[in-house]
Amino acid sequence: MARELILVVDDEPGVRTSVGGILKDEGYRVDAAATGEECLKKVQATLYDLILLDVWLPGMDGLEVLERLGQTPFSGQVVVISGHGTIEMAVKAIRCGAYDFIEKPMSLEKTLVTVKNALRQKELEDQNRLLKERLVRKDVMVGRSIPIMALRKQVEIIAPTNGRILIYGENGTGKELVARLVHEKSLRRNKKFVEINCAAIPDDLIESELFGYRRGAFTGAGEDKRGKFEEAHEGTLFLDEVGDMSLKVQSKLLRVLEEEKIEPLGCNSPLALDVRVIAATNQDLSALILAGRFREDLFYRLNVIPVQIIPLRERSEDIPLLVEHFLGEFSRMYGKKAKEVTLEAMNILGRYTWPGNVRELKNVMERLVITQEPARITPYDLPSGLFRAVLEQEAPPAAGSSFQAARERFERQYILEALHRHGGNILQTAREMELDRSTLYKKIKQYDIEVG
Repeated sequence: MARELILVVDDEPGVRTSVGGILKDEGYRVDAAATGEECLKKVQATLYDLILLDVWLPGMDGLEVLERLGQTPFSGQVVVISGHGTIEMAVKAIRCGAYDFIEKPMSLEKTLVTVKNALRQKELEDQNRLLKERLVRKDVMVGRSIPIMALRKQVEIIAPTNGRILIYGENGTGKELVARLVHEKSLRRNKKFVEINCAAIPDDLIESELFGYRRGAFTGAGEDKRGKFEEAHEGTLFLDEVGDMSLKVQSKLLRVLEEEKIEPLGCNSPLALDVRVIAATNQDLSALILAGRFREDLFYRLNVIPVQIIPLRERSEDIPLLVEHFLGEFSRMYGKKAKEVTLEAMNILGRYTWPGNVRELKNVMERLVITQEPARITPYDLPSGLFRAVLEQEAPPAAGSSFQAARERFERQYILEALHRHGGNILQTAREMELDRSTLYKKIKQYDIEVG
């Protein structure tokens, strides 16, 4: 069954009806507009795959509409039609971006062939765009820890299948990255990867975002809306934070997964789907099931292949590699010289618990690239909250430790915090601590503190 949506733009009702009927008989979904202005308005609200555009329209003519379409995000094909066509007009239409030109009266056979060829061209262009996006994006999973190596292996095994996947992990661990890698290594790699954050969309809107609706389905539904499931046809749909869905939406999602069909609001018949669903959550779904907030039957539908992402604090050996990766990435992005992290600063980064996981580390590296001019990043360049958290989270002296050991530990932390406040400046730190510079130097050497 064809999934493409075609817009027929013609001021003659008979043409709109006859052409629309022929296309519907071939399995296409069809919409219509009587003017160029109406066409542009519809394109803003709906994703059309193809527009059949008459040249002679009241008000704005078809060639002007074609030029305006070139200034919008519209990515479909346009076939121009005219009852008074000339070679000059056809050439101008092609130069303005039209795929082809058809003269009236329209031959049924030629029209269908042209439509099929135009849609095939769109499919090839979409595949080419996706390939280019993949080359630019270069999604990578950085790390050499055992959990990361095991995760890479799991992705390689599960990607070529159609099994549904449920990814577990704290915020910032890289659940979307894993979902994208699965898609990129799957047999659906040349089709769309569509994502939706279930927690970011209000409860009363998420149903229409997922399943779409048809024009006139309710007050204010002036145009068709293609839902995420429909957009992801033959590709992958990533449902992030699926645990935040209401029970009502969960029920409809379960039905879609069972029947592999959707029924947009206002649609007369269900639409068959071919979508691989990958879901993710940062919540304990088992606890939500016990609390009556998540459907157990939906859980089993989604949890065919569970994937667990370990938080960054449990694989701290990956931090140096991630730091190097992000510093290089942002240095290139902002045209900055590559930066080096000192051993003492790296030690601080490795001891921090990273509640925001890889996302937090990435943000810190971006901030350092933007704000720090020196090529070397010392502990005193790190964000004050991060630096202080590391000092505060250190365990107190073990029972039985001497008073001298406790005193030295306190003194070392005190000096570190003072140095951090002054960006590693010895003179300013000595003044604050009311010490001679020479005395402070001795203590820095005694406690093996690195200074920029």
